[in-house]
Amino acid sequence: MASKIYAYRCIRARRLAASVLLGSTILASGHVAAQEAVAEAEEVDPNVILVTSQRRVENLQDVPLSVQVLGEQQLDNLQVTSLEDYVKFLPSVTTQNLGGPFSQLVYMRGVASGGDGNHSGPLPSVGTYLDEQPITTAQGNLNVHLYDIARVEALAGPQGTLFGASSQAGTIRLITNRPDASGFAMSADAELNWIDGGEPGGSLEGMVNLPLSDGIALRAVGWYVRDGGYIDNVRGVRTFPSSGETDDNQALVEDDFNDVETYGARIALGIELDDNWTVTPAIMAQRQNTDGAFSFNPAVGDLQTQVYRDNFADDEWYQASLLIEGRIGNFDLVYSGAYLDRAIDALTDYSDYAYFYDVLYGYGAYFVGDCPAQDFSCPMVNPSQYFASEDRFTKLSQELRLSTDIGERIQFQTGVFYQRQTHDIQQQYIIDDIADFISVPGWNDTIWLTKQDRVDRDFAVFGQATVALTDELSLTGGLRYFRYNNTLIGFFGYSDGFSGSTGVAACFGPASTDGAPCTNLGVPVAGGGVAPRRSKDDGLIHRLNIDWKFTPDNMVYATWSRGFRPGGTNRRGGLFGYQADYLTNYELGMKHTFLNGALRWNTALFQLDWNNFQFAILGPNGLTEIRNAAQARIRGLESDLTLRPDDNLSIGAGVTFLDAKLRENYCGFTDANGDPVTVCPNPQAPAGTRLPASPDFKGNLTVRYEWDMDSDLRAHVQFAGVYQTEIRAELRLDDDALIGRQDPYGTIDLAFGVTNGNSGWRAEAYVTNVTDTRGEAYLSTQCSTSVCANPVNGIVYQVPNQPRTFGLRVGYSY
Repeated sequence: MASKIYAYRCIRARRLAASVLLGSTILASGHVAAQEAVAEAEEVDPNVILVTSQRRVENLQDVPLSVQVLGEQQLDNLQVTSLEDYVKFLPSVTTQNLGGPFSQLVYMRGVASGGDGNHSGPLPSVGTYLDEQPITTAQGNLNVHLYDIARVEALAGPQGTLFGASSQAGTIRLITNRPDASGFAMSADAELNWIDGGEPGGSLEGMVNLPLSDGIALRAVGWYVRDGGYIDNVRGVRTFPSSGETDDNQALVEDDFNDVETYGARIALGIELDDNWTVTPAIMAQRQNTDGAFSFNPAVGDLQTQVYRDNFADDEWYQASLLIEGRIGNFDLVYSGAYLDRAIDALTDYSDYAYFYDVLYGYGAYFVGDCPAQDFSCPMVNPSQYFASEDRFTKLSQELRLSTDIGERIQFQTGVFYQRQTHDIQQQYIIDDIADFISVPGWNDTIWLTKQDRVDRDFAVFGQATVALTDELSLTGGLRYFRYNNTLIGFFGYSDGFSGSTGVAACFGPASTDGAPCTNLGVPVAGGGVAPRRSKDDGLIHRLNIDWKFTPDNMVYATWSRGFRPGGTNRRGGLFGYQADYLTNYELGMKHTFLNGALRWNTALFQLDWNNFQFAILGPNGLTEIRNAAQARIRGLESDLTLRPDDNLSIGAGVTFLDAKLRENYCGFTDANGDPVTVCPNPQAPAGTRLPASPDFKGNLTVRYEWDMDSDLRAHVQFAGVYQTEIRAELRLDDDALIGRQDPYGTIDLAFGVTNGNSGWRAEAYVTNVTDTRGEAYLSTQCSTSVCANPVNGIVYQVPNQPRTFGLRVGYSY
């Protein structure tokens, strides 16, 4: 029976590849409990879309959730290879690109407060899964290269009952194609592209599926991608007023200096032990190397900036996973375990921080070199700063899940989940040639050091049941008990020769992290020891859903669900730890299928009440603080439509409208219990302020037409357009006034290609961002906005979308 499932996948993939529907997908679940559903689906109309958004195989139109799907053929048609690519075509999802391909924050339904992505900051509000394993980390998502991917599912709204803490606002699932023991298969693709005004790039990708014996198959995927640069580092000279020292970046002047190199592989082994049990071990590894900066200074010129130090970043990670699926009596069992190891090494220019603090406050006078006096009478040095960071992440996750049918009308699943993720944080802020007495002990030329260990632990027990009250009416209820225990310990700050109250001067114990001079972040214990700062709590979240399928092709549903995000600790002394925040979702949805499946239209209306939400800000000296910021309410509408009137034409469209605002004042401080204060004379953001990071409207339209050129060749042309309205970059009024808004923009992509159905060859030419629109993906400064975005001479950097790009792809499949 298990081999029958694999054979079905191959058949299903070929059938759906011919119907290029928005959201076309293939079955990618090997869950033994799905066998009957798979057998029945073999005779279903090819317009049926199968998903696993509720951890079981279902027709998309039968799932009482707002689910947006990009299937394998759709991903290929839209030239989707990365996170930024697929988010464009998911209207409920937005990103903030902090500057580079692996510095991206993901939001859904406008659940965003801004300021996220700090190493000691809040956990994400959107969970990302690679198959059954969570891959979300505190400083942004893994930017998994997409090749041989079955589908991307975006589940909007709280998914915490089944997917846990980081699925407060939604979940994104990347489902890979699995080993297929039914026969040999392979594919290879090559691409050359050129960015208008920038550099050329290209890629090589390949997959081989190799049956090793009856019931055992190996699937291996590999890729190499080079993305050309398009931002110029131009000549810049500036003088620090306190010392008279000058920064000159002549040696670093370079056109198109933000290039990216990505390579990696994924290997999975599918083993059918018998008709009831399958085992799938897998490993995936990727390395991404970037040079230059991915933001530019509009005051200097379009796609131009002035960087005074080498900029680079290397992101290297691997994940090993094990999936065991089987049947014990009437129960279907799934065990999923994974271990993720990630290392990011980076060197980043930080000269704006040094320059503007010197211009406004004369801070450059404190940065002196060595001399016999060993005090601040020594000669000043060039105070220009840069920082070197080494971040090490690990994540161990394990889940055991049981599901069964109880009688004919009850489906039930329950499970336990455990996750432990660590972050070894090392960041050096460096000023060349500063005196030893102002360098952090043991770290030459380091004016500031962050050396901390962060550990986030999650445990949960969950259950969900669906009861068919009648043939048309079903009720679903779910509960998740969670417990989190998050800690932070280590050192941050200056030497005691530079500051008499912070850094080393504030230490109260010996070093607790390797390389730190001492400990000033933690809790003193008897006997002179140190314990980490700790935030822990437990609670219960729920989901209640009722759906009525009043005809076989039409359904309405209503959902009341709740998601949460764990609390944590602040590193700044005197600040309380921040509390968990909760999101309550009230949703009414409709799913309709017309014209024998040729037209599909799904809509969801929702209200989200976000209580005590976590908000990260840059405090004094650019040090991130996390506070709880009262209440917000988000009201919105999501709708997507797919039309395929015949075998040649397909049209897909999706929109999201949002009204996301504060319900109470954000005053910027908490009371003695750590609760946010909402009554104050001059709130930093008054009630009614729009939330940042998400547009009020986002939509896309895809039109594809195919025709037979002869008996072997089939051609296609495709139009894909996306548009979003203005985005507020910051929540607080002062920051918003200084940084400004991300302007509305839209892009258009065009493609033309041919496929030879007999030989397996294909070729396509495309142009993305045809009009070369300069969209704003993120606005930022190097330090607090009042300093680095000061209205006199401050700099606000803009991360753009990629300029117009021309490409040619060729591929072969067998």
